[in-house]
Amino acid sequence: MSNSELACVYAALILADDDVAVTTEKINTILKAAGVEVEPYWPGLFSKALESANLKDLITNVGSGVGAAPAAAAAPSAGAGAAAAAAPAKKEEKKEESEEEDDDMGFGLFD
Repeated sequence: MSNSELACVYAALILADDDVAVTTEKINTILKAAGVEVEPYWPGLFSKALESANLKDLITNVGSGVGAAPAAAAAPSAGAGAAAAAAPAKKEEKKEESEEEDDDMGFGLFD
């Protein structure tokens, strides 16, 4: 991420924190007050991308989508879904076994 992008992100977050609409003009005002020079297209891109988004909701719900995807994947119909759900468990078991085998061979990192 470039410094220009980062500056626009911070400006948008400042505006959202103050409950001010994220517009090109307001991003430019904050950047000018901070003494940051960016390419002229960045503030417009950010304001256009964020015009329909509620930044406070985005920030507070960052992790909420992570738990939803595995739950949806773990609830397929019976049959093929059960076999697909069992496959990741087998991979995990093999990974744990390989870690134990490394310890058994005496090649520990902190010996």
